[in-house]
Amino acid sequence: MLLAEDDRAIRHALERALTLEGYEVTAVADGVEALAQAHKTPPDILVLDVMMPGIDGLQVCRVLRAEGDRTPILMLTALVETADRIAGLDAGADDYVVKPFDVEEVFARLRALLRRTSPAPAGPAAPAAEEAPAKAPQLPERQVEAAGIRMDLQARRVWRGTREVELTRTEFELLELLVRNAGIVLDHSTIYDRIWGYDFGPGSKNLAVYVGYLRRKLDEPGAGQLIHTVRGVGYVLRED
Repeated sequence: MLLAEDDRAIRHALERALTLEGYEVTAVADGVEALAQAHKTPPDILVLDVMMPGIDGLQVCRVLRAEGDRTPILMLTALVETADRIAGLDAGADDYVVKPFDVEEVFARLRALLRRTSPAPAGPAAPAAEEAPAKAPQLPERQVEAAGIRMDLQARRVWRGTREVELTRTEFELLELLVRNAGIVLDHSTIYDRIWGYDFGPGSKNLAVYVGYLRRKLDEPGAGQLIHTVRGVGYVLRED
């Protein structure tokens, strides 16, 4: 893991906590060091503070994504406005935590990001060829479609109609969940559990930010909204 945080006290405290949790942590103090270290020894996951001198966390994120680096990125930010959070998602971050944060929330979000990017565990060994049943292997489902949205799950590409839409990893997984359950209202707890593996509670704005960002990317002038809010319950994908 690579941790970039310019506040010395926060950096040292978080480095200690992460190390005790079992992570191997390389901690740096600014964006320049973060980029150099990421290029030298690519980490499994990055934790980036947004506000750093010189090259900030958003710039680090943009550079890595422009290079094609898809390593999961968790942003740490003291900025609480929705527009500031959206800026982090737009830069290519996968998730964010707002300061001051509970370290347990950081752990939960890191676990969720790593689960989503780790290969599925291997199943039991296949029987010997002479014992295997004589049937053709099943190919994994490649595409899902609903409400004018088409998703190629293997290539991780998305289209609304003929227009291709660029999504981050978390946006893609959220949209896939909505598409697979088109017409069904999914409550907040279900979405948090399926996408993040952890319900961050009624006070969290995380889901609302991602839904808002998906709407910005998917909605088109003159066309009906696709992701609808069911107040007090959750969200549903359907065409008006």
